[in-house]
Amino acid sequence: MSGSGLAPDEVTEWAFAAQRGDRTALERFVRATQHDVWRFVAHLSDVHLADDLAQETYLRALSALPRFEGRSSARTWLLSIARRVAADHVRVARIRPRRANIADWQDAAERALAGGASRFEEHLVLGELVNALSPDRREAFVLTQTLGMSYAEAAEVCGCPVGTIRSRVARARDDLITATRETDRPDGRRLAT
Repeated sequence: MSGSGLAPDEVTEWAFAAQRGDRTALERFVRATQHDVWRFVAHLSDVHLADDLAQETYLRALSALPRFEGRSSARTWLLSIARRVAADHVRVARIRPRRANIADWQDAAERALAGGASRFEEHLVLGELVNALSPDRREAFVLTQTLGMSYAEAAEVCGCPVGTIRSRVARARDDLITATRETDRPDGRRLAT
């Protein structure tokens, strides 16, 4: 089951219908998967670029859709494309670093403070802890724990054995538990474990 609550088979059926030119099925396919794609690329790269990376994922997927054979679910196939898009972005970003816009950070902080700083700060700390995981562990953790994919589906997306995914997720959990115990909340209390 996907994060959207739809059966993966339904999403795959929409992908096949979209292959045959059904525009309604294409819209349903995109709507059913866009949240998971966005969250996945946001965790793998930069949350500020997630919209662009998700759009690039769909552009690549639409051009590859005629070659989709259904060897895996359409959701798994699409997240494999998203993984490559994020990896390409990281590779390019290493070559050409970007400067952060200070005004963007200030605007985001002001909006967060207006909505309750404590919860925002805790969310920020937890996001930082997940982002501090090694790329392989973060990827496996996000696919299985955030997006709700099975270990087998995550293994397909990552191109590795199921046991490797299980190991990466277990180690990611251990890393997060250890980091959470060591991290103080901004208000001086420890994060809940």
